Amino acid sequence: MIKVVIFDADGLLTNQERFSVALEKDYGITIEKTLPFFNGPFQDCLVGKCDLKETISPYLTLWGWNKGLDAFMEYWFEREHKINSELVEYIQGLRHKGILCFLATNNERYRFEYMLNKMGFKNSFDKTYSSAHLGHKKPNQEFFLKIFEDLKNIQKEEILFWDDTAGHIQGAKDFGIQTELYTSFEDFKEKMKQYMP
Repeated sequence: MIKVVIFDADGLLTNQERFSVALEKDYGITIEKTLPFFNGPFQDCLVGKCDLKETISPYLTLWGWNKGLDAFMEYWFEREHKINSELVEYIQGLRHKGILCFLATNNERYRFEYMLNKMGFKNSFDKTYSSAHLGHKKPNQEFFLKIFEDLKNIQKEEILFWDDTAGHIQGAKDFGIQTELYTSFEDFKEKMKQYMP
């Protein structure tokens, strides 16, 4: 019997193209230019080692962005404000049945705060976790361990984890919890039938 369902954010709860792709499409700032940041310093922001606003500022100059830091952050977060309302509604149904629903995402703290407060995820889940606060990213075992240690009287086999990234799914499997790969809402609904009494 499943007592806890953990959901990834990007690719499940939000539906959008990668931000680097959007940035090139909207402003002509190429992926080749932005990749060194997203593959480099941004990774430390994801685990809370660096502050995004401080880390990204010098890169904005290199990219030719001249509208200021706050405008860039606003553009970024609003560009990715595309909520999978069907899934969010389904999650509320699970909670109504007494199943705990958690959000667990690889995100730095500013975007995570935006998700909670501006996208309403704070009220959509029983608990929320981000890599920035846990200090580890999926698929690192420590990511799952810290969430598990926060649970009371729950066994690993009573947890179901949904993500759209195969590597994250493997990390959760290695930790010993049940997993499903998210591909579409219709597929999700069908697969959930086997877990619901």
